[in-house]
Amino acid sequence: MKKNMAVKTIRIGGGAAFWGDSNAALKQLIVGPKLDYLMLEYLAEITMALLARTRQKSEEAGYVPDFISAVGAHLQEIKAQGIKVITNAGGMNPAACARALRKVAEEKGISLCIAIVEGDDLVARAEEFRGKGISDWRTNAPLPPVDKLLSMNAYLGATPIADALAAGAEVVITGRSVDSALVLGPLMHEFGWKTDDFDLLAAGSLAGHLIECGPQMTGGNFTDWESIPGWDNIGYPVADCSADGTFVVTKPEGTGGVVSPQTVGEQLLYEIDDPASYLLPDVIVDLRSVTLTQVGADRVLVQGVRGRPPSNAYKTTVTCAGGYRSTAVFMIGGIDAAAKARKTAQAIVAKCRRLFSESSLDDFSEVSVEVLGAEAIYGDHARADATREVMVKIAVRHASKNALELFTKEIAPASIGMAPGITGFYAGRPTVTPVIIGSSVLILKSDVPVRVALDEREIFSGPIPSSAPAAKAAALPQIEAADPGKDSVTVPLVAIAHARSGDKGDDGLIAVLARKPEYLPYIACAVSAEAVAERFKHFLRGNVVRHDVPGTHAFIFELRNSLGGGGLASLRIDPQGKTFGQILLEAPVAVPAAMAARDKLTAVTE
Repeated sequence: MKKNMAVKTIRIGGGAAFWGDSNAALKQLIVGPKLDYLMLEYLAEITMALLARTRQKSEEAGYVPDFISAVGAHLQEIKAQGIKVITNAGGMNPAACARALRKVAEEKGISLCIAIVEGDDLVARAEEFRGKGISDWRTNAPLPPVDKLLSMNAYLGATPIADALAAGAEVVITGRSVDSALVLGPLMHEFGWKTDDFDLLAAGSLAGHLIECGPQMTGGNFTDWESIPGWDNIGYPVADCSADGTFVVTKPEGTGGVVSPQTVGEQLLYEIDDPASYLLPDVIVDLRSVTLTQVGADRVLVQGVRGRPPSNAYKTTVTCAGGYRSTAVFMIGGIDAAAKARKTAQAIVAKCRRLFSESSLDDFSEVSVEVLGAEAIYGDHARADATREVMVKIAVRHASKNALELFTKEIAPASIGMAPGITGFYAGRPTVTPVIIGSSVLILKSDVPVRVALDEREIFSGPIPSSAPAAKAAALPQIEAADPGKDSVTVPLVAIAHARSGDKGDDGLIAVLARKPEYLPYIACAVSAEAVAERFKHFLRGNVVRHDVPGTHAFIFELRNSLGGGGLASLRIDPQGKTFGQILLEAPVAVPAAMAARDKLTAVTE
């Protein structure tokens, strides 16, 4: 990190984590912590496909309308305090989003300098890229046919945002910028960081990664959930960033939640596949040496991140139509509820297959039956089947919408022709919806012109210059496993670790953080890649890779091809691996008996 820079901090609040987040966040951030910037992150891969559909219906649609209502309600305070707003709410139509916000501002008598960043939308150039042989970066599958494409968006970086701010923008609205750029852009502008200050760019990107998921950093989704107060007014995150790349994360005073090395640590490793190479358009981030230090009440100092030159290509997400899906959910109660549920689901599917055959329709392309309440997500590790009330979930895919319309009509009849105790059809017949399939390709930065406009005046147009080719991560020593010895006690992983899980496409990701550094060798011994693969074999279609993160005494597990396609393509009840960490926390770990006695760890048997 660079040292001896002027003492200056920039305070940035994270006010939205996804399209659908609570609008209550803005009030606590605007009233409390005296922000310099407000960052609002709304987009996910599938969100782009949904916004593309709305754009097709109207030239003035295709952005996130929640942004207009949320910011519009606080525009006077934002303007009065001089808070600058950075958001990717522009989605598929940043220009229309800017026009909508400008209209609200004018109605309130407020003058706003609004900039937009465009260039990420590449769907109109799909045939051009197909001709260049662009394919999925993992599977090598070719680009989908143009008539199936819904969206194709490059993840742009922070430089256009910094340029917009330098030109005087008070609000910057982007399309598909990478989440972390919404924080890095302001820091590049404020501190004068250059595009080759890689350690600094990594630090700014990490600040963005930590606050872009909102209260997940302040205790939301935390392993020790019962220790987190004030869920009804959970605090949204704030980053106090310094020019040397260090920063402190906190939350508004008087709000719920907790900011500690543990809550921040879970978010730090959330949805990271390789902690040595977190790939971003501005920098490759190495998280392995990051340290987290409590420096005050609800204040954690973050330092030690490293950066390397990024690649010369943008990650570009492609979504396309993949047939249709329908999901039926209903309840079965009483004696042998789970057994009745399984037989009922099997009968409904079998009946539909018979009707398909009689109508010369193909079979389902995929069927997923999960009996919720009977530990369907645990596979072979499920406990005894003694529950007396369950929910039956039957999800199906088919190329024909008509076939699934037939399926939707055969759910309710089960209540009078199959098992006793069927009820709960409160939502009526299931609906049939399109399947959206996502993939990722790499597009050269030189092939992606970016446009920045301030109040409809163009201030930049062209590709963002690319840096030198990416370097490999430095090798670090592996975390050594330790045998607890014959005099050992078996405890559940949750007794000695935290965990947080999520997804990257079709891959499930689980971060495991030791509660104390001395637990780490025993976790390494018991929770190997092979042990994780065994525990999740009912989901796994690929292999498991373990990454060591010594700075935070942690491991990251990649469960490749474990989410049934991921996102809206998956028929699972958990298409994003949100339960995976909870499942793994019950894994047995042997520790020395003396350690168990010292720390009052209760022995269990699986």
